[in-house]
Amino acid sequence: MSSSESEYAPSPTDWVRTAVEKIEAAGDTKAGQFNNGQPVVLLTMRGAKSGKIRKVPLMRVEHEGVYAAVASLGGAPKHPVWYYNLQADPKIQLQDGEQTGEYVAREIEGEEYKLWWERSVEAFPNYAEYQTKTTRIIPLFLLEPASN
Repeated sequence: MSSSESEYAPSPTDWVRTAVEKIEAAGDTKAGQFNNGQPVVLLTMRGAKSGKIRKVPLMRVEHEGVYAAVASLGGAPKHPVWYYNLQADPKIQLQDGEQTGEYVAREIEGEEYKLWWERSVEAFPNYAEYQTKTTRIIPLFLLEPASN
């Protein structure tokens, strides 16, 4: 692995970079909570273009040890950059609270999507509003524990 492939590249987005710094300093995702104490998880992935390590906090949507990653970008007309990272390399590290594990991302659709969209909106109601702001269907990934 070259140095660029193991190098961490902080987000160019201020709030993302700040949240990641808070989480890493505390060793706990509770330090990076959004809004009114909304819980987050921290995803660590490989950049699709750069190959560098990327980190992004996302709203915590969990059910029976499986998580959802909602590619909402606040209802913007385009997907967030991390969407393409997960497509290119679905192996990620996920931190929830103080626990970190290896996960594999899988984009979902159909009935599975409907179920997890409901769970996502229940966990973070703003997602429903975000969907009304864009013509794109907001993608969902399931993040499932990697089998050893």
